[in-house]
Amino acid sequence: MSDIKGRDWLDFRRESESGIESVSAHFSGHAYDPHDHDEVLVGFTHQGVQRFRCHRALHTSHPGGAILIEPGAVHDGHAPQAEGFTYSMLYLPQAWVSARLALRGMANISLIETAFSTTLSNDEALLQAIQQAFFAYHHREGKLAQDQSMDRLLSLLTRHVKTAAPSLKRDTPLQMQRVRDVLHARMADDIGLDELSRLAGIDRFRLSRQFNKAFGQTPHAYLVRLRLRSARALLAHGQQPAQVAIQVGFADQSHLGRWFQRAYRMSPAAFQQHCTNVLSR
Repeated sequence: MSDIKGRDWLDFRRESESGIESVSAHFSGHAYDPHDHDEVLVGFTHQGVQRFRCHRALHTSHPGGAILIEPGAVHDGHAPQAEGFTYSMLYLPQAWVSARLALRGMANISLIETAFSTTLSNDEALLQAIQQAFFAYHHREGKLAQDQSMDRLLSLLTRHVKTAAPSLKRDTPLQMQRVRDVLHARMADDIGLDELSRLAGIDRFRLSRQFNKAFGQTPHAYLVRLRLRSARALLAHGQQPAQVAIQVGFADQSHLGRWFQRAYRMSPAAFQQHCTNVLSR
């Protein structure tokens, strides 16, 4: 499927039992606005050069390496060369990964607080495991192929985890953690900087600077990312886009659609249809 005009294309699929999503796409120029996911992301570049920011650093992905992005890590994407890039990515739900790892007595790599040691890896065995798992899920190879390829992938993936928690550093000001908690608790509210500054006990200008320093985003950008992640989850469970938009705090369905398209390069209706086979209104 594709919602994209011109040479760009995107093929999105979702395995209903596990909730694992797979995306294969080609982009020239701008690909994605900054966004994040609740899922563990593992993928690779087939062709061309893919450049993106993640963890406040600029990364360049070439064919032959693996891409590892943990839940909650903000990233974007673009093609620095005219021919563009083609890539594939698996989105592994946290709960599904946790359950799989617990059965094998392995360390949990699925939590939001978890971080990968590197965003790009030259681990050839890991790359091959990602490629095999992607092929098994994206092309519906059958449960045995999916199970075996994913078991190997998860085993190799645990080697690339570090224990530090990027979003909960000990030096993160307690005031900023409180502001973040308010954004989560009041996601659907039309909350402004003045109210957040009163709750934090500092002026609005210091709040914006300190929040950006702590979490790598302004309070508004953080809130938009939070609303988009929540919208994806609700859409995947069959709720109508108009209802979802209001529930997570967007002004209306069009407002949700504009942000959703910029972050995920597909409309909420297209995403939902591939998740639920329900036609959205």
